[in-house]
Amino acid sequence: MTNARDPRIDFFRGLALIFIFWDHIPDNPFAQLTVRNFGFSDAAEIFVFLAGYAAVLAYGRVADRDGMLVACTRILRRVWVLYVVHIFVLTLLMGIVFVANNHVETRDMIQVMGLDYFVRNPQQALADQLLLRFKPNLTDPLPLYIMLLLALPLILPWLLRRPQLVIGLSVALYMMVPLFGWNLSAYEGGVWYFNPVAWQLLFVLGGVCAVRSQRPVDRVLRPLIRQPLFMTAAIYVALAGVVTLSWKWPELHEAIMPTWLKDALYPISKTDLAPLRLLHFLALAYCTAKLLPSGLAWLNSWPAQQACRMGRYSLEIFCLGVLLAPMADMANALGGDTWPIQASTALLGLGLMMLMAAGLEWNKRLGQSARVVVV
Repeated sequence: MTNARDPRIDFFRGLALIFIFWDHIPDNPFAQLTVRNFGFSDAAEIFVFLAGYAAVLAYGRVADRDGMLVACTRILRRVWVLYVVHIFVLTLLMGIVFVANNHVETRDMIQVMGLDYFVRNPQQALADQLLLRFKPNLTDPLPLYIMLLLALPLILPWLLRRPQLVIGLSVALYMMVPLFGWNLSAYEGGVWYFNPVAWQLLFVLGGVCAVRSQRPVDRVLRPLIRQPLFMTAAIYVALAGVVTLSWKWPELHEAIMPTWLKDALYPISKTDLAPLRLLHFLALAYCTAKLLPSGLAWLNSWPAQQACRMGRYSLEIFCLGVLLAPMADMANALGGDTWPIQASTALLGLGLMMLMAAGLEWNKRLGQSARVVVV
């Protein structure tokens, strides 16, 4: 695999992190601008797909350079780091929520964040936390990523050589969800909010795209408007956008959606990555890739550079966003949940995420400069 890195990957990872942060602040006005308002999928699909893309791109290069054993060892080491980070962030999150709940009178922060199970049964909750069975609100994506990355050493050799076979097996595993209801168990008889048996398909598809991006492609393409696949994807994205927007006006939704169609479409499960969500994301990703090819000048703009920087440090920025969301909710409650307060906390949180990404970038460059001096 080559060393070329598509800057769009970092940009959209950073954008997904912003959307995830805004979506997790209750009644945040900026949450009306995120991708979930314009289609069936949301930032979670972007995050998982690009996680698969970035992981296969990075560890595929290691496998080519140092061998598959070294690549798998580094994957497992990364899994351990993610596990430790998850436990640490969850501990900090619980501390923040418990402190916030002592100061907020308008709502129960413990219940909102899904920590009432810990209050009722702390010993079992701690055990379930270590087993990734207890995942309060906001913390679900990281355990999912841990499980997907843990399975990567099993599929990476085949993914690099026989991606069609891996896709076939991944689709077959995905079908086990609607056919047999497969999922991992969680606390108190529940299941994982992000079903790894279903979401692994999106992770695998991201990895396959990473493999294909490193291979020569035919540059002679027909005009964009004449591509049947693009037109089909664009129409589906547009129709999904109309349906999703109509949810904000129930009377309009009833008018444009006959009963038989609603019975066929709903529920659109996020837990099991319903086919409508999966197809919407794939169509959206395809249209975006065609309309925004790499190398455009917009990627050099200041906002795009900030998003790219956050995307390069996605783990750290995601964890910060998880901790900032309940703090923003607390500040909103203490400020009376007014629109100016809600907008200010959302923008302040975004500023802190950008500041942290800039600090991490500066620290990385400082380390590189120090190594050069030592040499």
